[in-house]
Amino acid sequence: MTVSTDPRLLRLHPADNVLTVIATLEAGAQIRVGDAEVVVPTRLPLGHKVAARDIAAGEKIVKYGAPIGSASRAIAAGEHAHTHNVQSDYLPTFLREDQSRYFAQHHA
Repeated sequence: MTVSTDPRLLRLHPADNVLTVIATLEAGAQIRVGDAEVVVPTRLPLGHKVAARDIAAGEKIVKYGAPIGSASRAIAAGEHAHTHNVQSDYLPTFLREDQSRYFAQHHA
C-alpha cells in the first residue's frame, strides 16, 4: 500500500519536516500526512505550515531544506507549526499584540 500526503500540502524540499498549506484548510477538514489522518482543529490559511511527522521539543524545524527555527514543544504530525510552538533561531518571534507594541515604540 502506498501512503501519500494530502494534495493540499506541499513539501518544498525532501529534507523538510514541515509541509506548506497550498489551499486554505477550514476547521474540521481531514488531511492525510504520511500514514496519519488528522482533523484540522482551526482554519489554516494558505502558506502556513503543518508538521510532516512528529517533531520533538527542541528539534530544528526544516523548510526549504534549511533550519528556520526550533520546536518550542512537541508537535504532532499534521499539527499547525507556527509561533505558538515554533521559535525562530534567528529573529525574535512576535505575537500580533507584540508587533503593535514594537512598532509603536520604534516607529513613533
